[in-house]
Amino acid sequence: MNDAAVRVVLVDDQDLVRSGLRRILRRRDGFEVVAECSDGDEVPATLAGLDAPADVVVMDLRMKRVGGIEATVGVRAAGGPPVLVLTTFDDDELLSTALRAGAAGFVLKDSAAEDLIRSVRAVAAGDSWLDPAVTARVLTAYRAAPPDRTTSARSADDALTSREAEVLEAIGGGLTNAEIAVRLHISELTVKSHIGRIFTKLDLRDRAAAVVYAFDHGIVRPR
Repeated sequence: MNDAAVRVVLVDDQDLVRSGLRRILRRRDGFEVVAECSDGDEVPATLAGLDAPADVVVMDLRMKRVGGIEATVGVRAAGGPPVLVLTTFDDDELLSTALRAGAAGFVLKDSAAEDLIRSVRAVAAGDSWLDPAVTARVLTAYRAAPPDRTTSARSADDALTSREAEVLEAIGGGLTNAEIAVRLHISELTVKSHIGRIFTKLDLRDRAAAVVYAFDHGIVRPR
């Protein structure tokens, strides 16, 4: 990411919600809302019609025609931008499904503006964001679902070097690449290299899956 504004696409079937998000994600704070969708079925054409790629899609889960899960699958299958899911407090099962669908994270609709800003920036930068208010419950629902490639049976102790294990713990703790670099006194490029090897060794699809793995294997614990 450079100093250019973070290009955001908003997807929510409530005008009031989108209006509120626009007021928070302001240009003066480093954001540009480049498009809006009122339902999930509008997302493919909207993304394809942009004059430049979006950096992040902020996606509601519950919509009338096409929900956020199906829309997220489509965005990720098409190689689109990372998806940050918007949710209410009681959507645990849907959130676990969203992670399996490829969402980079989730944030509660009633979160403070500062948390929304941080979550959008984190996901746009390639990091993940799991709202701590519901993370423990969501992981319980995630574990209860049939396993897939996002949660590997391989042991981190057997597969990872000590440095890679430190990076995985930091990912699970919600640190960005820049924060991991500062903590471990290494460059961001080195952090990215470690993350790539972690994904390969543990057979993880993406950063959100790495966060889930870290929680699921006791490397970090929900706050």
